[in-house]
Amino acid sequence: MMKIYLDDDSAEVLLIRLLQGAGHDVVTADQVGNRGIEDPAHFLYAVRDGRAVITRNHDDYKLLHDLIIGAGGHHPGVLVVRQDNNPKRDLKAKGTAHALRKFVKSGSPVADQFIILNHWR
Repeated sequence: MMKIYLDDDSAEVLLIRLLQGAGHDVVTADQVGNRGIEDPAHFLYAVRDGRAVITRNHDDYKLLHDLIIGAGGHHPGVLVVRQDNNPKRDLKAKGTAHALRKFVKSGSPVADQFIILNHWR
């Protein structure tokens, strides 16, 4: 399946269990000693370890994605879960796992992409 890094914003116990249950190789910021670090450091860890990031921090990761791609670089992918305080659009752990399952099943590329998982529910 997919190698995934959950930053501080995304590392819910239920989400971790659901993703691992679906066969994904999941690590959290806490597991690798990255709790509380800045988003660029989270992203750097994920890039170096070949893991797509799942985050709720749309704005910071959009800038980081644009910077890397704009500089001609590459990354394993950013998967964003938007939280706009709208119960009809926001995703919880089960919705996030379901959206990721649909995205993976589609065969769409994740490397070098900035994907909003809410669109895949």
